[in-house]
Amino acid sequence: MALAARKPARRLNELTACEIAAAVRAGETTCEAVARACLERIEAREPQVLAWHYLNPDRVMAQARALDKAGARGPLAGVPFGAKDIIDTCDMPTELGSPIYAGRRPQSDAACIALSRQAGAVVMGKTVTTEFANRFPGKTRNPFDPARTPGGSSSGSAAAVGDCMVPLALGTQTTGSTIRPAAFCGAFGYRPTWGDMRLAGVMEAAGSLDTLGLIARSLEDIALWRDVLLGIAPQPMPDELAGPRIGFCRTHLWPQVEPASQKLLADAAQKLARAGAQVADVELPAEFERIEDAQRWISSFEFTRNRAWEIANHWDRISETLRNGRLKDGLACSFDRYVEARSFAARCRRTLTEILQDYDILLTASAAGEAPAGLDHTGNASFCAIWTTTHVPCLTLPLFKGPHGLPVGAQLIGKRNADRTLFAAARWVWRVLA
Repeated sequence: MALAARKPARRLNELTACEIAAAVRAGETTCEAVARACLERIEAREPQVLAWHYLNPDRVMAQARALDKAGARGPLAGVPFGAKDIIDTCDMPTELGSPIYAGRRPQSDAACIALSRQAGAVVMGKTVTTEFANRFPGKTRNPFDPARTPGGSSSGSAAAVGDCMVPLALGTQTTGSTIRPAAFCGAFGYRPTWGDMRLAGVMEAAGSLDTLGLIARSLEDIALWRDVLLGIAPQPMPDELAGPRIGFCRTHLWPQVEPASQKLLADAAQKLARAGAQVADVELPAEFERIEDAQRWISSFEFTRNRAWEIANHWDRISETLRNGRLKDGLACSFDRYVEARSFAARCRRTLTEILQDYDILLTASAAGEAPAGLDHTGNASFCAIWTTTHVPCLTLPLFKGPHGLPVGAQLIGKRNADRTLFAAARWVWRVLA
């Protein structure tokens, strides 16, 4: 009888965060060994991917050895992670993706960094962000095709996780800055219910919309890291929500979804129904077609006021893309228009809450399809605008491959303040489709 081919053992840098922490706590590996494996992967791949804005291998190894010496026991014991370069770190630069802030050294960690360190995690370095977490691209390439965008604005974070440089990375989301790059780079991406996670030490883009974003290689990692960042004792991963009520929500943007991705999502909805889910089409009210405009005015008005000093003192050091886009909109937006947009967004939140009463999750597109070719843009963020503006939790799952063999994500939408129910439903969807 022929023996079945044995799968090669995964390298330490390929393990999930939960696997790494369990192995470190059990004495099966060390923080130093894990950090070294990640650094070796970065050394091999960084010239092609360009995910990192700041990386100091000696500092990384010093952190790891200190954890080993102290006896790492936290929920993220020895787990390396990257942090988007708009998130303050006391021992590394935070330069906001702008030459204006070259050499900037914060004196304290952002709350999310401090909580992660307290849980035993190792800060590998700062990942590339677009300029002020907006649209002007950084240097990062898509790890699956260097001629394509990794998405933005959490571009380096998504690329680093997708390329197995680190198991976890922090991003942020104001429109689609976590979900879209995670989908393009073949990773799990999570935007929590708005307001759940503290943003102290994180550059504010538009506070009415901003959240942290978590990028990982498993749902279990995201659930664990969420608890760490909430500052609560880690809870067991919720059981699968078998046979969930799923609304297949194409939205008015469906014609912009690439045909191959339309078929992938439609086929997925049918497969989920055959597996026992209660699947129904959900059509949002026509007024939701205006939500992109509302998001635009809210984010532009707030972003421009947040960048008042840079506008006054360093206008010529701001990219033309940002000057003629977000800042132009924000400078032209009246306070009355801003207030109306916020009121409209609040109405949409109430309407979506009513719609979601009949469903556990919605299934929709994470992006138009595969990462588009070219490095002078980060892709269409419209597919996240509805959900970001309505403050609901979102997940993108790396479920599909597109016509060029590149990752395509499926986005799941949960109810506000029901993130763990979203995780439970996502576990079932992942098992059925993956």
